[in-house]
Amino acid sequence: MTPTDSRQSEPAERISSGLVDVLTDVHGAGDVTVTDLTRVPAGASRQTWAFTATIDDRAHPLILRLDLPGAREDSSLLREAALMRAAGAAGVASPTVLAAGEDHPDIGGDFVVMNRVDGETIPRKILRDERFASARTRLGAQLGHSLARLHRIDPDTIPGLPDEDPLESWQRELDSIDRPLPTFEFALAWLANRRPQESGRALVHGDYRVGNIIVDDDGLAAVLDWELAHVGDPLEDLGWMCVKAWRFGGAGVVGGLCDLDEFVGAYEAGSGATVDRDAVFWWQVYGTLRWGLICVHQAQRHLSGATRSVELAAIGRRVSENEWELLNLLGAHV
Repeated sequence: MTPTDSRQSEPAERISSGLVDVLTDVHGAGDVTVTDLTRVPAGASRQTWAFTATIDDRAHPLILRLDLPGAREDSSLLREAALMRAAGAAGVASPTVLAAGEDHPDIGGDFVVMNRVDGETIPRKILRDERFASARTRLGAQLGHSLARLHRIDPDTIPGLPDEDPLESWQRELDSIDRPLPTFEFALAWLANRRPQESGRALVHGDYRVGNIIVDDDGLAAVLDWELAHVGDPLEDLGWMCVKAWRFGGAGVVGGLCDLDEFVGAYEAGSGATVDRDAVFWWQVYGTLRWGLICVHQAQRHLSGATRSVELAAIGRRVSENEWELLNLLGAHV
């Protein structure tokens, strides 16, 4: 083994040792081994590792989630674990959380261990591969029904959920950026002047979209990535699904999959609510602005040296894409 190979293997060996300790505690007495620990190249704000845990001669394919170095101070994997548990109890397709903890010396910080759900997460494959042709015909409605179940979760059962005015929080974010972004300023003013009446207060997933779900041959297999969950207007999640960035070249306004009526109709059927389509458009504009500002933030993490990452740097170029999309959206609504 070369010195470089040795340095690369050390974190995996240390994490494997920590996982053995954690899973032994969870399952009590028994023989636990961890093999095939592999870093999965997915996500810009979390580390994801796939591995196999053999417990008393039975193999279990599992996933480990970790915070990245330099992650935001308000990030909480323990809250994410609580959300996945609540989602599963509410009938939302979700991985099963096996263990969660904070500041583990070997694993490397806060962590969540969950079962590995078979299926596809890559949007291009979900939207184009023949394997998912049948799943695509039902996926838009499944996402609407699932979101209705999600919004029935009592947010008071999840400690520490952020709850603040969305426009005020993004105004602060915009004010903190050290370069002019006039399109974002214009969009924020448009949103402030046309804000719809709040439809209610609910648990909002915050990143409900293609790319944060697992799809199998039957359609929706799991909802992932709860790190941006908060308390807010449930229509925020519907508008976020309509943001152009999450269509990945697909024709449907909802995640490249279907039109708004199919998605919202399924949500209405599952929730019993009547959805104001104009309010969904407002949240679509809000979501486009929000994603643009997140792109600025992610690029700054790389540029500042807090987290050196080609992926974070590449996200920075999407700032201009969101500026263009905002101008297109607002062109007929000034």
